[in-house]
Amino acid sequence: MIKSGRLRRRHPPNGSRRETALLSPVIVTVLVAVLAFFTPREIAISRLLPAAPALAAAMWPVLPTILLGTFCLLVMIGLSFVYTDLGTPYTAASIIAVTLAAAYTSHLRLQREETLFQVRLVADAAQKVLLRPLPRRIQDIEIESLYLAAQEQARIGGDFYEVADTPYGVRLLIGDVRGKGLSAVGAASALINSFRENAYDQPDLRSVIRHLETSIVRHSAAFPTQNLSEHFATALIAEIPFGGGRIRILNCGHPPPLLVRRGQVRILEPIRPSPPLNLAALLGDHYFIDTVAFAPGDHMLLYTDGVTETRDRAGAFFPLPEWMRQQSPAPPGELLDRLHRDLLQYSGGRLEDDIAALALRCLHPRSPGHRA
Repeated sequence: MIKSGRLRRRHPPNGSRRETALLSPVIVTVLVAVLAFFTPREIAISRLLPAAPALAAAMWPVLPTILLGTFCLLVMIGLSFVYTDLGTPYTAASIIAVTLAAAYTSHLRLQREETLFQVRLVADAAQKVLLRPLPRRIQDIEIESLYLAAQEQARIGGDFYEVADTPYGVRLLIGDVRGKGLSAVGAASALINSFRENAYDQPDLRSVIRHLETSIVRHSAAFPTQNLSEHFATALIAEIPFGGGRIRILNCGHPPPLLVRRGQVRILEPIRPSPPLNLAALLGDHYFIDTVAFAPGDHMLLYTDGVTETRDRAGAFFPLPEWMRQQSPAPPGELLDRLHRDLLQYSGGRLEDDIAALALRCLHPRSPGHRA
């Protein structure tokens, strides 16, 4: 059985704070009205009443904004019966003018929000194509994914991952295009599409990575950019043959994965380095595969450098290996939930780079002939 995976995002703003912000125009109106009735007329607090509809324009629809302005006008008229020399005509005129301007501003804001909502729907659809939900289990491998955008409202970026159930075993890809913006997204899309096609057809990981190299070279030639940093990507592909017992890793300049076995954390640095993608012409196209034991009960974490380069207020990097050593055994989904929470806490909620991670757990083999 293959179950669909999921993406994770940062938690939404606190609901009580949002409710307080929405009520702030009413709070301002009540506060100004009370102070105007109970303070000496020389202070003329009532002149602040136009501030309420102006504030409402930033968060309320048109009709409630107009109704609030009308209420403020009635408050001012009521004050004129108590204090006859408040300059009521001038303040009332200000309230009317500000309310009309606020209503128009609210209308423009709502139009822009609708446009942004439609753009966000398109971005969500693009992300589901680029980073589609992963199966939670393939054969005897349990898989979970994590993606965090550096910007709160961002949907897609240069970090990418993919998993494929191929005739050669479970194959995984994780990588990071150097750079930001649409150029990085386009390069990431080219690499993912190349992997999705060639992971099923190529019997050797070196062949897969060479096709990825060709894809990013062609993409860079078709969409040149002045920022040369967006012309290469780090990537790591891995293969877990059916029957388990080992994992083959080809690391092209990517942060090394972490292997956890019986509570011990091992950093899987490549024995010999392979060049990042799109740099083979400069560094040579020699790719090297490392084979590591991967037995039932073992865990592995693959990640982009946005994880290890997350900084705290003092500028210190997130200590991922030490963090892993402190974690109690947990399923991949729970482990990534912890990582998500602790990264946001460590950075104070201010991520400087996109983050992607894959957590794997090798399960005990199923009965012979059973296939997911």
